[in-house]
Amino acid sequence: MKIKSHSSFFLVFFIAFSRTHVCLAECDNLKDFCPATPPEKQAIFINGLPCEDPDNTSAHDFKSMELSKAGSRDDFGSSIKIVTASKFLGLNTLGLAIGRSDIEVDGLVNLHNHPRATEMIYVSEGVLVAAFLDTQNQLFQKTLRDGDVFVIPKGLFHFFLNRGAQVATVFSVFNSQNPGLGSLSSIPSDSTLESVEKLKRMLASLSDSELDGVNDDLTSAVLDIIYS
Repeated sequence: MKIKSHSSFFLVFFIAFSRTHVCLAECDNLKDFCPATPPEKQAIFINGLPCEDPDNTSAHDFKSMELSKAGSRDDFGSSIKIVTASKFLGLNTLGLAIGRSDIEVDGLVNLHNHPRATEMIYVSEGVLVAAFLDTQNQLFQKTLRDGDVFVIPKGLFHFFLNRGAQVATVFSVFNSQNPGLGSLSSIPSDSTLESVEKLKRMLASLSDSELDGVNDDLTSAVLDIIYS
């Protein structure tokens, strides 16, 4: 009887702990909305952003012009801008962030990942190759055009290459309030730049149909960038 009693106790404890853990990790909102207090006005530090006074909430909190202009250009001929609840206050507690990438002709959004989010992209204009590398080192790549949508699973390294005749613009939605941005290096080495140029030449030489299949040479070129 004593053993049975202990077993029942641990079962109840396990169920209670599991439910608590799930709630702490991903709970539904308790209010319709919770626009964030701007970071410069925060008096405490929490995992996320505190809500502003509901009496001060207005429609202005739910509109943003942060994506109306491109971000700063990098060494690879592209820019990435990610907007979270710290700048778009109405996103707070909604589990979303947004982004914009602009890629010059022959430019590249170099390999990077978002450790806390899946990314879904929408091509506003241009022609580009989008690709991601899974945990088995298999590359999934596709040519995208105006109006196309592509999804990159959470945490996987990915890149975009402009293979059109004009600047390509991509808008993103992330299923995390703070998706994070992991890059290989803020200052690329000579070997990295050489590996990037090799990948760009390889992609430029392939037709759309050739890009659709498994390509070991492409995968090898991507791995060269990661380990260079």
